Amino acid sequence: MPVKTFSSAVFGIEATTITVEVNISSGTKYFIVGLPDSAVRESMLRVESAINTCEYHMPRQKIVVNLAPADIRKEGSSYDLAIAVGILSGSGQIESNLLDKYLILGELSLDGTVQPVKGALPIAIQARKEGFRGLILPKANAREAAIVNDLEVYGVSNLIEGIDFFKGTGKIKPTVADTREEFFNNINNYKTDFSDVKGQENIKRALEIAAAGGHNAILIGPPGSGKTMLAKRLPTILPPLNLYEALETTKIHSVAGKLAATDSLMTMRPFRAPHHTISDVALVGGGAYPQPGEISLAHNGVLFLDELPEFKRTVLEVMRQPLEERRVTISRSKLSVDYPASFMLVASMNPCPCGYYNHPDHECTCPPGAVQKYLSRVSGPLLDRIDLHVEVTPVNFSELTSDRKAESSEAIRERVIKAREIQEKRFEGLKDVYCNAQMSPRMVREICRINEAGQLLLKKAMERLGLSARAYDRILKVSRTIADLSGSEEIKIEHLAEAIHYRSLDREGWAG
Repeated sequence: MPVKTFSSAVFGIEATTITVEVNISSGTKYFIVGLPDSAVRESMLRVESAINTCEYHMPRQKIVVNLAPADIRKEGSSYDLAIAVGILSGSGQIESNLLDKYLILGELSLDGTVQPVKGALPIAIQARKEGFRGLILPKANAREAAIVNDLEVYGVSNLIEGIDFFKGTGKIKPTVADTREEFFNNINNYKTDFSDVKGQENIKRALEIAAAGGHNAILIGPPGSGKTMLAKRLPTILPPLNLYEALETTKIHSVAGKLAATDSLMTMRPFRAPHHTISDVALVGGGAYPQPGEISLAHNGVLFLDELPEFKRTVLEVMRQPLEERRVTISRSKLSVDYPASFMLVASMNPCPCGYYNHPDHECTCPPGAVQKYLSRVSGPLLDRIDLHVEVTPVNFSELTSDRKAESSEAIRERVIKAREIQEKRFEGLKDVYCNAQMSPRMVREICRINEAGQLLLKKAMERLGLSARAYDRILKVSRTIADLSGSEEIKIEHLAEAIHYRSLDREGWAG
């Protein structure tokens, strides 16, 4: 009679329950069916060694393992533990009435040790949704799964502990995590602060606007002017993650296998800074079995691209659609996976190959036309999608050695939170719109109305800078954010002028 245990598969950031059916009959050889990949097919060798090492015996009979539903591709090694428990139960070595009440997952080593797996959090969420009592999984993943309420989570270190649990002789205790307490205790626990940055008040102002409206920004300046230092501190002035955002962000990192054994819930906004040699697949996600890329790992946080022109053109171009739609769809012949990708893009670049174009002290050594050629490595459509172009100048000696205390991230964050609260009320009831940067063109026309003087100023700027329709919308969105920061219900001409100021790369003659 076939024995059933239950495991799970992850597609995108959602889990699907897999029924592991084991039938032992007369004959020889082991078979795994149900669209297994190579790692799953090899599991019988790991399972056999682990069972024998733990002083149980692998039946010398025909064993058929079916992973249902059979039309879904099964990948990875997380089914090992469920298969081992099913074989031991089917051969009469385990008798338990708990097999249908728990999801079982974990990779087995040859000595019976249980190795961690990816995607424990979405699997735990699905287990609770489908009414399972609990989860048996590797100890390294226990805290991650324990943030799901109303679910018993047992972390096991080896196969023996799993067997003892189902036999009723085990003494392992369920892992318990107080999600809310852990979340609020660790929120905003950053090691960096804007008070570390001397001078650069105009750049801090630009980043405050970017944080308040969720806008993308690019910092242009010579080497050593503080572009990277400023960008790394941007998450410290963003509003804290709420519990829903923290859970969604943790799910993505769980699927990617980026959570440590000591982590349970991500409480700080992610900051991802890939090297400029990254491939387009690594950035947006993909592979034979699609995995999240850097833009999804930066979901609800910041993606920082240092030295933007040094990235391959194809890498930068694949970001254009996710920047607009705030999600990425990875399609393969047999499946299509959606990953969220709502991130703030912050980029930095030198103004020219030598880095000293427009520098007050160093002379630029680039030949004629080199500045424009260097800038053209970043396409116009991508620059259009970046709301704020900020010129960074070097900090002078007097500012660098000044004893004056710079404004802290906490003070700036309070203003950002107030501006975001205004936007939350404005977009109340609208799906997937939480800040000004996420407004659609129609919403921009309705919400970002300007008076005649503002219309005239914007017309002159459009004509002089040769701005596109997308850049026009960006200016209106940024001016709306500046108005929110000042507590103004209407967009005034000074708000509009400041927003136009942040279109440096569109200025005629900027690159010579």
